[in-house]
Amino acid sequence: MLGYTDALGIPPLRQAISRHYRDRYGVSVDPQRIVVTTGSSGAFILSFLAAFDQGARVAVTAPGYPAYRNILSALGIEVVEIEVGDATRYQPTPALLDKAGRLDGLIVASPANPTGTMLTADDLKTLADHCAKRDIRLVSDEIYHGITYLEPATTALALTDRAVVINSFSKYFSMTGWRLGWMVLPEELVRPVECLAQNLFISPPSLSQMAAVEVFGCRDELEANVRRYAANRAVLLDALPKAGLDHFAPPDGAFYLYVDVGHVTNDSADLCKRVLAETGVAITPGIDFDPSRGSRALRISFAGSTETMEEAARRLGAWLKR
Repeated sequence: MLGYTDALGIPPLRQAISRHYRDRYGVSVDPQRIVVTTGSSGAFILSFLAAFDQGARVAVTAPGYPAYRNILSALGIEVVEIEVGDATRYQPTPALLDKAGRLDGLIVASPANPTGTMLTADDLKTLADHCAKRDIRLVSDEIYHGITYLEPATTALALTDRAVVINSFSKYFSMTGWRLGWMVLPEELVRPVECLAQNLFISPPSLSQMAAVEVFGCRDELEANVRRYAANRAVLLDALPKAGLDHFAPPDGAFYLYVDVGHVTNDSADLCKRVLAETGVAITPGIDFDPSRGSRALRISFAGSTETMEEAARRLGAWLKR
């Protein structure tokens, strides 16, 4: 049947997600705390509405995923940008949070978009403990979990039951376009989110939910994708420094490189337009991710084929040398 489902998702999928946390992380998660959503975007909207009041102050990193900032602003929540860089591996720290003043929430992403950097288990625990002591709601974006190259990512659920954890079927599970995500909530947020979901979305797409139950049995195919990303990463880590682009965030996970191009331009948007027009290579200006400093940075995605990465690196390198 392709009618509406329960607003929180079909039980077989919520149970499959619970088993995923047990098998991958060794963490026990009650399926009743799991909410299936219309993409991770639906999860952000629902969790932000349930966890924060209008006027609440929520911290995000810069550079960081722009939709956090845009969704929070649209909901009347004050966005507090935490500028991060090399010194903290592009991740927030308790010291940076304290400088920001009173906070009601913090959004962390590990691995992160656009930088690909990760929080160690110890660093994530330090942040979780800091948030608990100061009554800051921690929202952990774990959308790129499974796509890591040196160490596996740590879920916030292994450290605290107070965090909101958000994930998606679009990245590791390769279901981009099926518009399906999920979140794990503290118990007190489940009923408020259910009421919001019933009114805002009715239910996640039923056909997508049925397909997602089966994707947990596709590990061989999914891990093959990660090996391809790793090969692409190796291509760029070799080629970009040869082209003069040797300053980028540590690409621990996801499939992005966030590259400093300040020695080439102060207008990364114009640079990206020129590169696209003259080489056919599409890259993203950093201004999308960091409004104040992103004009000197760009993001390169390596989610395509290895052959495409090799050709793109060759074209970009030749263009930069000219």
